[in-house]
Amino acid sequence: MKVIALIPARYEATRFPGKLMKMLGTKTVVRHTYENTVATLLFDEVIVVTDSEIIFKEIIENGGYAIKSEGNFESGTQRIASIAKDIDAEIFVNVQGDEPFVKREMLEQLVQIFQYDVQQKISVASLMHPITEKEDKENVNYVKVVTDLNHNALYFSRSVIPFQREKNDRQVFYKHIGIYAFRKDTLLQFAQLKPGILEKTENLEQLRYLENGIKIKMVVADAAPLSIDVPTDLLRANTYLDKEESK
Repeated sequence: MKVIALIPARYEATRFPGKLMKMLGTKTVVRHTYENTVATLLFDEVIVVTDSEIIFKEIIENGGYAIKSEGNFESGTQRIASIAKDIDAEIFVNVQGDEPFVKREMLEQLVQIFQYDVQQKISVASLMHPITEKEDKENVNYVKVVTDLNHNALYFSRSVIPFQREKNDRQVFYKHIGIYAFRKDTLLQFAQLKPGILEKTENLEQLRYLENGIKIKMVVADAAPLSIDVPTDLLRANTYLDKEESK
């Protein structure tokens, strides 16, 4: 089974423009993401897919593999789908460019989902991690997910879900980690689907699958890496990196 990792990398991020080229320690955010994905040794190829000449040069000039995407795309998934159609592989893993601390364990969990799915019933898979802090549950930049008993996603939201009418210590809340794995045909199908009301309301592209009846298998990750969504995340990331490098 050939597995390719694609890293969509748009320069003009809405909430934090140019975030992928911000310095995290001695390297840019996108370079950390690329090199850490390569270091997992899980993939036949790792490719950064970008509309930015700046990001393209950053990867190429540091020995990486990048492709310039052509056209205007509403989402990172559409961007990587435009490249995936010409690549011979069964499984594509979408690693967001703002995930500089991505680890082998979580990516391996996604890949294994498809390795064990001999009947090919799973077409899309993603990751989630338990939320314990109240402020994280209420943070609109942290996307929450609820699932059915088979760990298929029922809904994603920036709001706190499920709503807790009565306090129940057994209720587990999950943060969605925005890393996906797709079968090729399902990834290409996404590019042909139109955004629905829920996706537009929440501004969450994964809802496009659910609105069209496509199941997303959720996998519980052992950890939730720090992603870079807003400027304060970069400050936290540099503090975390300093601590890791001083060990």
